[in-house]
Amino acid sequence: MKVLVIGGTGLISTALTRQLTERGDSVTVYNRGMSGVVLPPEVRQIVGDRYNCVSFVADMRRAGDFDCVIDMIAYKPVDAASLIEAFAGRSAHVILCSTIDVYGKPALRYPITEEEPLRGLGDYAANKVLCEEMLQQAHAAGQIPLTIIRPSHTYGIGGSHRGHVIHAFGKGTFFLDRLRKGRPLIVHGDGTSLWASGYVEDVARGFVGAVKNANTIGKSYHVVGDEWLTWNRYHEALAEAMGAPDPELIHIPTDALVKAVPEHAGFVREHFHFNTIFDTTAAKRDLGYRQTKPFVEGMRETIAWVDAMHGFDNSDDFPLYDRVIDCWRRAGNQFASAMAG
Repeated sequence: MKVLVIGGTGLISTALTRQLTERGDSVTVYNRGMSGVVLPPEVRQIVGDRYNCVSFVADMRRAGDFDCVIDMIAYKPVDAASLIEAFAGRSAHVILCSTIDVYGKPALRYPITEEEPLRGLGDYAANKVLCEEMLQQAHAAGQIPLTIIRPSHTYGIGGSHRGHVIHAFGKGTFFLDRLRKGRPLIVHGDGTSLWASGYVEDVARGFVGAVKNANTIGKSYHVVGDEWLTWNRYHEALAEAMGAPDPELIHIPTDALVKAVPEHAGFVREHFHFNTIFDTTAAKRDLGYRQTKPFVEGMRETIAWVDAMHGFDNSDDFPLYDRVIDCWRRAGNQFASAMAG
């Protein structure tokens, strides 16, 4: 099988490229060649700019024919348009890496199915919805056989990312340093909304299961974790994974947290505030998808790799985090005193 991976060095696509190679596929990746990620020696690399639409289309036409094209980095409608222009009528199975962010929040029902309306919040989600719609129209017109994969938060070893351990202030590894030192951790709301993370090797296998799979044509799939955790449990599980003390969790209402530090926590309202759990029945049926590694075990492996490869950012260098905690505690004490008076 001749497979083109557009991207190929991100967290998911690094694992995907390796898994395709291991099963004997002939894999080509297309990217800028700047990540420093070491690809398997048998992988062919074409260096180019995915976001220069003219050169991208020209490069793809020169690259020859493929049985399957997996676009991991189409983020805007112009990217979808260039993908259609490059591969319409060439019979290659096109797989789009989309996102669960295409769904609105709160959902109409839980767990969220693939039939949930696409009404995502924010520019990233809105652009991904447009990409999906454009490619679905091309599929309906007979231009490309299309499958859409929607991963959620994915973590693990490899790629150009540092494990992708998330928290209320983004992705900085100073958070892991706080965990290791037993410092208080900020949790949005009361910490009881639900979240599911996907282990990168499992997520990549979901993509592999879709390649040139006739059962997937014209369909969309959730390739996400099945282990639903409250955000309180998420933080406790991270501490358990790295052998850290049980964390002291400081609960701050989501609206208050976003208003106080929008540059660091602005995404919390869109991504963490509501339950984010998904039905994976279709992926299990058609892709052979399974969650094979429990969250604590996967995070133990991931955090150890991040520490060994990169180390953690020093939490002392991010004093704003403690300032937020101190201000919230003072506000709480003032509120209690005012009510008592």
